[in-house]
Amino acid sequence: MKISYHGHSVVKIMTGGKTILIDPFINGNKLTDLRADKEKPDAILLTHAHNDHVGDTVEIAKENDSMVVAPVELANYLGTFGLETVGMNLGGSKEFDFGTVKYTKAFHSSSYTTDDGDVIYGGMPAGILFKAEGKTVYHAGDTELFGDMELIGKRNDIDVAFLPIGDFFTMGPDDAAYAAELLKAKLVVPIHYNTFPPIKQDPEQFRKLVKGSDVKVLAAGELFEI
Repeated sequence: MKISYHGHSVVKIMTGGKTILIDPFINGNKLTDLRADKEKPDAILLTHAHNDHVGDTVEIAKENDSMVVAPVELANYLGTFGLETVGMNLGGSKEFDFGTVKYTKAFHSSSYTTDDGDVIYGGMPAGILFKAEGKTVYHAGDTELFGDMELIGKRNDIDVAFLPIGDFFTMGPDDAAYAAELLKAKLVVPIHYNTFPPIKQDPEQFRKLVKGSDVKVLAAGELFEI
């Protein structure tokens, strides 16, 4: 399984000849190396409805007939654009031809703001457990620290965990480091930082705080294998 990070919370997974994009916020993301018109994912997985996570989902999915998996209210909304969507909810899992997706809780908010300023309710925010090739990837989405991360870690042998460290809107470095201890992931990658002034952080400081897990601080486009 090959995994790459592309700024903010954008993660790409390549497994079994399939490509999966998580939270493809590309246009407007000054930290990404991607171009929305060049991406050809088989599936797009969304953690919640905020514009900096839904990003370019509609355009990419329309161009490539990509399946969109999202919390059910968000999936229903995106379905009005003619997309193929699968709406799931917290605790639910489904096996797809590209891997198994399970939604976990996240403590945040979730709404999509249209170009006209309308605010669309996006359902519950979520984290994602993705499993394929005997590996488990946890993308926490946007969340604060919460105690059930220990349960997620006990119930899943997590190979890599993507954790927000930006503070202000999500966990900061201290809380994210404690989350890493609860999850017991083999590898931790910081996300959701430095995109906007309120979430400016030094990922190397986060690295120093993490105990018991390896940490990779990735540049946009950097790829690794698990």
